[in-house]
Order: sequence, then structure tokens, then C-alpha cells
Amino acid sequence: MREVKSATFSNQLTVLSVAVSAILCSQLAVAATDVPSTTLQTITVTANSSVREKVQEDGVDVEDYTPAQQASHLSDFLNVVPGVTIGGTSAVNQRIRIRGLEDSNLKVTIDGARQEGKLFYHMGDITIDPDLLKQADVAVGNNSVTLGNDALGGAVAFKTVDAADLLKPGQKIGAKLKAGYASNNDELLTSATVFGAPSDNVDLLAYYGKRDTSSGEDGEGRELFEDSESESFLLKAGAYVGNDHHVGASFSRTEKEGIFPFRPDFPSRSEPPIPQQVKRDTYGIDYKFNPSNPLIDIDTNVYQTKTRILRDSDYINDPGFDFNAQVQTTGAKFQNTSDIATNVGTHKLISGIEHYKKESEMERDFVKTGSDEATNTSVYLEDQWRNGKLTLTPGVRYDRYKSPEFIAGGKTYDNVVGALAASYEIAPLTQVFASYTQLFNGPDLSQTIFNSDGDKTYVNNDLKAEEGSNAEVGIVTTLRDLTVAGDALQLSGKYFETDIENYIEFVRSGGTRPGLNCANGQLGGDCQGVINKDEDYKIKGVELAADYKMNDFSMGLSYSRARSKGDKTGYSIPSVTGSSSESGDKYMVNLAYSPTETTDIGWRSTYVASV
Repeated sequence: MREVKSATFSNQLTVLSVAVSAILCSQLAVAATDVPSTTLQTITVTANSSVREKVQEDGVDVEDYTPAQQASHLSDFLNVVPGVTIGGTSAVNQRIRIRGLEDSNLKVTIDGARQEGKLFYHMGDITIDPDLLKQADVAVGNNSVTLGNDALGGAVAFKTVDAADLLKPGQKIGAKLKAGYASNNDELLTSATVFGAPSDNVDLLAYYGKRDTSSGEDGEGRELFEDSESESFLLKAGAYVGNDHHVGASFSRTEKEGIFPFRPDFPSRSEPPIPQQVKRDTYGIDYKFNPSNPLIDIDTNVYQTKTRILRDSDYINDPGFDFNAQVQTTGAKFQNTSDIATNVGTHKLISGIEHYKKESEMERDFVKTGSDEATNTSVYLEDQWRNGKLTLTPGVRYDRYKSPEFIAGGKTYDNVVGALAASYEIAPLTQVFASYTQLFNGPDLSQTIFNSDGDKTYVNNDLKAEEGSNAEVGIVTTLRDLTVAGDALQLSGKYFETDIENYIEFVRSGGTRPGLNCANGQLGGDCQGVINKDEDYKIKGVELAADYKMNDFSMGLSYSRARSKGDKTGYSIPSVTGSSSESGDKYMVNLAYSPTETTDIGWRSTYVASV
């Protein structure tokens, strides 16, 4: 079968379900003579501990410390990452936060397709069934110009499973049937996956999964109203053309329909639940060209993703969906990586160009009430220069962002940001690192449910883009052969400060809400719209982790803290729902034991302190 030139996956890899392992690519080399870059400082969460080796080039393997489990919610595996919090109880209201910043301030992709826009501030915008996933790369904080616009807090890149991950050496076709049950909400999961390689250079995969869910209970015994069915589809095809070219195509869908509260993020309110549907479709085509020439390693993709919510507001007297909000993002990205050896070290030069367009549309009673769009084009260049124990990574990025018409009058923002990261090996298997990255975030689309083509809306032609910076310092070390031969203890610590200027806030009108003056945008009026907060915010915090591995046993301890504060009022950054986005200090313990190659036993305890 063809050679897989990227990540090396064991033939035991399965769709994310029974075992989940976290691999902290904390920029520490396995050998003292091989010190990788510290630019991204990403954490890779994989679907199976067998993916540990070479899952990311130059990454150190922190062995499996996540309990065996059957993931039904993003929190089931992303919560192991220090600094990351997943809120919500289901795919309808789950919301990712990194250091207190919501997913509207994060770059989230599924198989390279951006998940942009906001549908309804009481619902989540990330719709995906974890059973489709094999890996998620999490950038905790923005530490690289490659992340780009709309990534103030970092990024999460989800990757779905491929046929090549499931096929054993020499195998031509295979199938996988799965069933699972969760007691809290009587959830029943059934799925089937068929995968094959009709020839040595072609692989195919088809997946179908279904979940039936009833209302569960929270920790205090309160009912979490939900009665739903969800379906997920994944179709993938890949082909190698010669030894250097690879072309792939994919389609994925997650659809969840049922009875939910009107405001799904308030699952225990007294309001009667109503029929609702959430659906995401993602199409993608990718092309990779990786010849023997070290100057050429091309990775491109073209995609379109659409997410929508349907709602039946009066299903008793007038059944039928009367509410349709959707966001569609279409984009393309081209990136090349060049490895250059010189007399004064080696360079890994990453250059790229990206363009995407996001569009929102709102319908009520099958009548279009409003739409808007925004576009972004960017180019970037990053150089990871390594000379002995020292690594320096400068980068620069240019963005040209055209804002939504009914947010900032279609204003165009031209912006240049820079970044610099450094790491130094102070002792064998011990590195210190630091980074500084400038931030830029153009005004986003309005929440789709409020699209009105400008009616009762203050269009802020003077709106400024969000800007700022993210600075981090830290240390990471690995100690080996402490108690028995082959064991390893990795310790890491990081301190960060994120500054945000011109923070953009959406102001609603009506009822007791302040609203905006329709003429000048001052607080107090009948219009809705966005304004820049008149104070700057600073987020400070730390992330600590200790991970130990001995034979078939592993243990992980972590602590994270993030606090935001305005320079005038002292208040924290407001959440899109109007409350604070702060969460308390998080402590986590993970224990895992693998008595056999096919069995994992685990335990996870999480404690979140009050704010």
C-alpha cells in the first residue's frame, strides 16, 4: 500500500470512542540533540493511544493519561487540555472556551474548513459528533501568524478519520459496527463504518451513526430537557497519484433534531421546550504535493461549510418550522513548507495565502428577513530557524478584511501583524520558551437571528477592529528512568498575558435592554448594533501540567487559571449571553491503565473552583 508521508497511525486506530489520549506537543525533543520549534505550542488530542508516535513532527509524546470513555460531547475529550473549557450539555449548546474567550474568538476548523459566524447566542456554533473524529489540534493562545484573523484566543482544528487509519497492512476492505449506551440521559449510539482500498493508491470510507437521547440530570438532580435524535454521515475518498501527489475529497454531516428549551444554554428554565433542529454540512477537496525536493511541501484545500438551526415556535397550534437561521463559509488555503539547511542552522519556511467568505441568512415563516456577508484575504510567512540549542521563529501576516454591511457599513480593514517566538535548551530534555504575537480580529457577522437588513439596526461606520497581543513564557522538561527503566515524567508550566483593544460588543434593544441611539450609536435607544468597549482588557493566567508514564500505567495532573480585567471598570470580559465569561480555577486528575493491548481502564476527576 502507498506510503503515508504525514502522521504515522497504527492499524489499531478507531473512530473516537472507547479510548482518548492527549498528546502535549510542548516543543521538547525526544533526544537532546533534536530541539524542535516552540511556535505553535499546540496540544494534540487523538482518538487512540496508538497514535502517540509521530503524530506531529518534532513533538514529544506525553503518554496516554485520559480515561477510557465513550465520547458523546466535546467536553469528553477536549476538557483534558489545560486552559480549555467546554460548556453545554449536548451538541445543541456546547461552546468551546480557551482562556475564557468563546469560540466566536477562536479559529475552529473541521478537516480544514473554517466554522465561522454566530447563529444564536443561546446555542453553540460547533456542531460535530465526536464519534467522527480522530484528532483535534488545540492552540491554547495565539502564538503564530499562521492562525490568522478571528483567533484572539487560539484555535481548534478537528480532523475526521480516514480509511488509511483503519486499514491494516495488506487489508483491502473492512467494516466496523459499534453500539454504546450512556445511563444519565439513556443515550443509545449505533454506528457502522465501511472502509476499503480497491487499489494500492486509492482508499474509501463511509460512516453512518445515530444517537437517541432523552433528558438527563445535572449534578444537583435538575432535569436537562432534551428528547432528540441525531444522525452523522462521513464520506471520504483519497488517491495517490504517483509517489508525490495526493488528492482527497470529503463530505460530513451532523444533524440533531428534537425537543429543546427555547434557550438551549438554559436547560432547566421553566419555559416549555420546543422542536428544534441543528445541522452542519461540510464539503472539502484537498491536494498535497510532497516531492523529494526539500523546498516543496504543498498543502491546499477548498471547502464549503453550512450550519443552520430550525425552530418551531408554536408547534401546538401551528406545527412546522417557522424559523431558519444559517451561516455558510466558503474558502480556500494554499500553504508551502520549505526546509533549508545553511551553515548557521536550518530554516523551516512556512508561507501561505488564505481567502474565505462567510454569509448569514435569516428566514421567518419562509420569508427572508435579512442577510449579510464578510470576506478575508491574507498572506503570511513564518521562519522557524534552528541553530543548535536555540530556535527563533519570526513571522508576519497581512489581512484584508471586508466587514459586514449591516455591522460596519462594509468597511475594509488592512492590517499587518508580526510574531516572534524563541526557545532554548538549557539542559538535556529541558527547554525554556517565550513568544509574542500581535492580534487582529475584524468585525464578525451579527448573530443570524437578528439579521434584519438594517431595520432597527445602528450601522457603526466608525467601528474599529479588535487588536492586541499575546505574550507567553514557560518551561518544559522530561525526566526519564525515575523508578523503572523506560518510565517518563514530563513537567510543564506556562504564564501568559493577552491584551485586547477595541473589544467589540453587541448591544440589543427592547424590554429592559439598553439599546443604541439609531442616529449616533450612543447607549440608550431603539436600535441594536455593535460598539467598541471604551476600555481595554487584559487576560492573565497560568497552565501547569505533570504527566507520568510507566509501562501500561499513566497519570496526569493539571491546573489552569485565566482571569480577565478591564483597565477602567475592573470587570471581566462579558460573555455573548450577557454574563461573565470567567470560569474558576480548574484542577484535573487522569489515571489510565491498559492491562492488554485492546483494553483501557481509566478515571478522570475535575474540580472547578468558584470565581
